[in-house]
Parts: sequence; C-alpha cells; structure tokens
Amino acid sequence: MATKVTITDVARRAGVSRQTVSNVLNSPELVREETRDRVREAIEALGYRASQAARQMRTGRSRLIATRIEPDRDGINGSVLDRFLHGLTASAARAGYRILLYAAGDERSEIDTFDDLVGSHEPDAFVLTSTYHGDGRPAWLRERRLPFVTFGRPWGEAGGEVADDPGHPWVDVDGAAGTAAATRHLLDAGHRRIGFLGWPPGSGVGDDRRSGWARALTGAGIDPDGLDQATDDGVADGEKAARDLLRAEQPITALVCASDSLALGALHAVRSLTASGQLTASGRLTAEGRLTVAGQAGGEEGLPVRVIGFDDTPVAKAVGLSSVSQPLAEAAAGCVGLLTRLFDPPSPGAPEAGGPRTHVLLQPSLVLRQSS
Repeated sequence: MATKVTITDVARRAGVSRQTVSNVLNSPELVREETRDRVREAIEALGYRASQAARQMRTGRSRLIATRIEPDRDGINGSVLDRFLHGLTASAARAGYRILLYAAGDERSEIDTFDDLVGSHEPDAFVLTSTYHGDGRPAWLRERRLPFVTFGRPWGEAGGEVADDPGHPWVDVDGAAGTAAATRHLLDAGHRRIGFLGWPPGSGVGDDRRSGWARALTGAGIDPDGLDQATDDGVADGEKAARDLLRAEQPITALVCASDSLALGALHAVRSLTASGQLTASGRLTAEGRLTVAGQAGGEEGLPVRVIGFDDTPVAKAVGLSSVSQPLAEAAAGCVGLLTRLFDPPSPGAPEAGGPRTHVLLQPSLVLRQSS
C-alpha cells in the first residue's frame, strides 16, 4: 500500500515551511511567484492531494457550489441547461470548486432543499437557473446571507425586469437581441409577414424573446399585431400553433420561435402541409381553397415557409433547423467568475477593483441552416 504524501513531505522537497505550502494552497497571493512555482512542482512530483476536510477546517469553505438538475422535459430544450451544467462543472473545477447537484420539482421544494444542503453539506454558494416573475429563491438566500448567482435576470413581479440590483448577481443571454437578429435576417430575405411562436405572457424569458421580434418588425414599419401565437413549450404545441398561423386569412411566410421545440413543431407543420399539397411555393390557392405563400430565395428547397428556432440544440443541427445559439460555456464561466469575486474581492490596486461587477449580459449568435 502506497504511503500517503503529507504537507510536510511537500515542504521538505520544496525547501520551505509547512505554512508556506499551506499559503500556496489556500492564499497563493501571499507567496512570491518563484516560491509558488517551487511548491507546485513539489506537489506535482509527489502527487500530493490536500484533504478537503482539512482545508474546510482551515478556510471555513467547503469549495462546493450547489445547483439544480432541471426536470426532464421533451428531451430537446432540456439539453440547453445540460450544456450549461457541463460548462459550470468545468469552470468550477478550474477555480478549485466542485458542483453539488440537487433535484427539486418546484420553488417550495427547492427552498427546502437549500435548507437541508446548508445544514448537511455547507455549500459555499448556489447557482440558480430558470428565473421567473416573482422568483422567491433569491430572497430566501439573501435573507440568510448565502452567496448566489442566477443564470437569468431577475424579472420582478409582473413583466418588468429588476436588473440593476447589485445584491442580486446574474449572468444572462440577451434573448431579445437573438430574436431580433433572426427577424432581421428574414426581413433582409424579403419576408414581411413574419410570425412568432412563443409562450404564454408572464414568462420573463419568453416575453423578452417576443419583444426582440416585435421591435424588429416595428423598426421595419410592419405591425406585429396578429402575427404571433402563444402556446406551451412542446413539439406538438408548436405544430398546432404554426398550423393556425398558416391557415390565417393572410398566412405568414416565415416564423421565429422562442425555442427549438416550438420550431421543430412548426417545421413539421410546414413540411407535412407541403408534402400533402396544401402548402406550395407558387403563391396561389391549393385544392382545399387555402391561400398559399410565395417562395423566397434561399432556405430549404421546396420549403415555402422559413423557420428559425432558439437555443441551437443538437436536434436543430440534426434536422437542418436555423437557430439562435446561446454562449452557454461563457455564461457558466461568468457565473463562477461572479461567485469567486464575491469570495475573493480584488485588492484595492487591482484593475477590476473600481466597483463590483455583478451583472453580465451576453450576446447570442444566429446559426443559419436549411430551414431559413
């Protein structure tokens, strides 16, 4: 059985005191760079691993960041937070932290889980996802002075975001900018009746994504009224809502969707109606007496209605669906960065010491494929 390497062994090999080794592990800024390098070389050569329990006793930190595993949904949009979680785990590891996962079905059960985790595992902080209007989770954590960051802005009670509160650090992606970019792409392609498939009003994320589409149309002199449908977030829901817009007296020629699930349903509707001859690229009536839409340049050959989703999921890539892509790895790194800044504020002379950076809004990108 191999002999366990101790901090004394590392100190002896590096020619320093045990306290210096401890400082390199826990407060490296206190140690000269040359000495830090020598200690780290000794740690690597000996294969030394610090005891997590001992480190927690010395520093008062568990080096754990708790976050929720999102409930399983349709297998499409759930992959978004899976990718975020992967990025969070990698970013936390680089900063010397580990991710503590928990499951919760609703706000009340999640807050109960907070209470249990604080008593049993003492996580240093929480990363909250899927923020919503009237979200009570941040207030519970703040009342107990427990550090947290949210992936998602605070949306307030009913429609207005409350994004300037320095006591609520957050990282988010500008969903309105993403849907606006998708809408402008379709406008540039010659479309004027551009519909939107979204979620029922009251979803902060959904309302934000709808606003980008509406602003882009209004900026082009087009009234968005009557061009959108709100529905639950599912493939079948998206297909039904898309059929309603396609059967309108003046049907749409393109669709921007709040998620890839809705967009996939819309794509099913367009392809099935096209295959059955109910929707053609000729711009005239079908045998059923429905108005058809004129084909536009670009996009999938024979597909008369263009479709763009949101989240750029693996399914979107597989079926050729254009989609708005979120920088999830960057968002995860931003969450860890905000937390580590809370734990270890920059020194007064550091470049970032001029004021707390507690809000990060990232820009998405439009990924174009056959569907648009």
